[in-house]
Amino acid sequence: MSEISTFESRTGRVNCTSEELYHFLTDIRNFERFIPKDKFSDISMDKDSCSFNVTMLGKVNIHIGEKKEFSEVVFSGNAAQINEFSLAVKFGDKGYAQSEAKLSVLAYLNPFLKMLAAEPINKFLEKIIEEMEKFSGWNEIRREM
Repeated sequence: MSEISTFESRTGRVNCTSEELYHFLTDIRNFERFIPKDKFSDISMDKDSCSFNVTMLGKVNIHIGEKKEFSEVVFSGNAAQINEFSLAVKFGDKGYAQSEAKLSVLAYLNPFLKMLAAEPINKFLEKIIEEMEKFSGWNEIRREM
């Protein structure tokens, strides 16, 4: 039986306002610059959703599930090995042109799959926070409707 499993990142410091971060996160096409083409295939994106294939995981579908202006964006998805999951990004201003952000993944995993997935998911979350801290193009985003 699958249970809800939660994985969380550390809190990272991002060099943009919470408004800039919100606008970036609410257009999935902005993430294209971070996708390593050698690890993903059949990538399809629009403003609110994307799908792609990952080796050993299969087809992954992601869409924006919830938005709380300037404080949280939740992405919901499914994959062949993981029926449903969500990735929440919670954030807020922390000084002039800086925000803090924390990521969490919730997924329905059986105990065996949780044991196998814990390390890769935690590494993924740490890598995302590191990239968010290094990134400087927050204001170079799509704002099309």
